[in-house]
Amino acid sequence: QVQLVESGGGLVQAGGSLRLSCAASGLTSRYDMGWFRQAPGKEREFGAVISWSGGSTYHGNSVKGRFTTSRDIAKNTVYLQMNSLKPEDTAVYYCAADPRGRFSRRSIDYDYWGQGTQVTVSS
Repeated sequence: QVQLVESGGGLVQAGGSLRLSCAASGLTSRYDMGWFRQAPGKEREFGAVISWSGGSTYHGNSVKGRFTTSRDIAKNTVYLQMNSLKPEDTAVYYCAADPRGRFSRRSIDYDYWGQGTQVTVSS
């Protein structure tokens, strides 16, 4: 069974940094990993996607230049380094896996999802 577990969320002041981790298990094929976020009362928003090899990434306009996704294949873990955080970044952050490797920005294209981790940016 595929399982994704996010960690690293928490409370941080505006301008600060945070690194999220997503540990994957049960995935037997090459897959892309995406990051999405959802704030209260708002729709889920695309953040970033990284290919299985880590050689290709794409970041959404709202986080481009501030967030960077990477992965450690040996550890089956993907990361989201978040810098220059703003209060509007406050949301539940989810990692997701697409075994079909579509390199998509759409949540509907991802088959597996983590439980989410809360990120709260104050000030």
